[in-house]
Amino acid sequence: MFHTHSHNPFWRWQVISTEHLINDEIRAKEVRLIGADGEQLGIKPIREALQIAADASLDLVNVAPTAKPPVCRIMDYGKYRYEMQKKEKEARKNQKVIEIKEVRLSATIDEHDFQTKQRNVVKFLNDGDKVKLSVRFRGREIAHASIGQKVLERMATEVEELCIVERRPKLEGRSMIMILSPKQQA
Repeated sequence: MFHTHSHNPFWRWQVISTEHLINDEIRAKEVRLIGADGEQLGIKPIREALQIAADASLDLVNVAPTAKPPVCRIMDYGKYRYEMQKKEKEARKNQKVIEIKEVRLSATIDEHDFQTKQRNVVKFLNDGDKVKLSVRFRGREIAHASIGQKVLERMATEVEELCIVERRPKLEGRSMIMILSPKQQA
């Protein structure tokens, strides 16, 4: 949806975003104007502010709508939006989402299975994820919960150079759970 401004054929009005009011969307009678280079141009009637922006082939953007009078800046809004989206994308790319990976062990785990589970734990910790180790007790095994605890503590000891124990082994229902967090890489 484009409207042509009466004085300048290059003047375009379009709704790009709900975040900022731009050009003809601004409903104030007068605005405090900031130029394209950041200089203060004082309080101007909205028509004059729009004309100054149009003469520079730029947009009038309401950057502080709650101020009295509203503060508007002359800028290339499309370029501004592009820069902001680029910054947001960069910020999202740099943040690591920490997941909790679960590794299930049994109280009667054999050595080969233990080594396989340990490799998984090492991989998860190196990827920066937390690891939830759990031992599920079946039937009467619950009477020998200390065996499960020894399995969990052995795993923590085997990978201690990669992690810190966030939560010591704790019985929850028929499972014993322990949580390991990766050590922060320098």
